[in-house]
Amino acid sequence: MISVKQTELYPEVLKELNYSFGDVFIFNGFVISEIKSGINLSWKNHGKLIVEDISCYLGTDGSDLVYISNRINSYAVMAVDWLKFFKNNYYLKAYYIVSSSPSSKLNLLVENLFFNSKIQSFNSLFEAVNWAKKGNLEIA
Repeated sequence: MISVKQTELYPEVLKELNYSFGDVFIFNGFVISEIKSGINLSWKNHGKLIVEDISCYLGTDGSDLVYISNRINSYAVMAVDWLKFFKNNYYLKAYYIVSSSPSSKLNLLVENLFFNSKIQSFNSLFEAVNWAKKGNLEIA
C-alpha cells in the first residue's frame, strides 16, 4: 500500500489537511484519507472535525464527493458513527475503501451495516481514484 504523498496524484491535491490522527487530501471531486496506525476513528474525536474542515473548504454537504479511505495503516472505525454523519445532514456520492488486508473484508461488512449505500472495495488506490474520476459509483 502506498501513500498519496508517494504517488503522481500528489500534485493534484487542492488542499492537504494534517491532523494528529492522520492526513486528508482534497482533490477535485474526491477526498482521500490516510489514518494513522492504532487510531480508533470516531465521529466525536475525528470524523466531525474532518467533515467540518472539508465542508468549510469546499462549501459542500459532501453529496458531490467520493470519499476514499486509503487504509495504508491498521486502525479501527466506529462503524455505528456513520449514523451520526448522516444525522448531521452530511452525505457522500460514494464511499471507497482501499485495502489489501484480509481483515478489511470483515470490517467492510460491518461498516456496510451503518452506511446508507454500498461501500466499494479496491486493492489499489489508483483503481479507486480512476473510478472516482470517471464517475463510476458501483462495481457491477
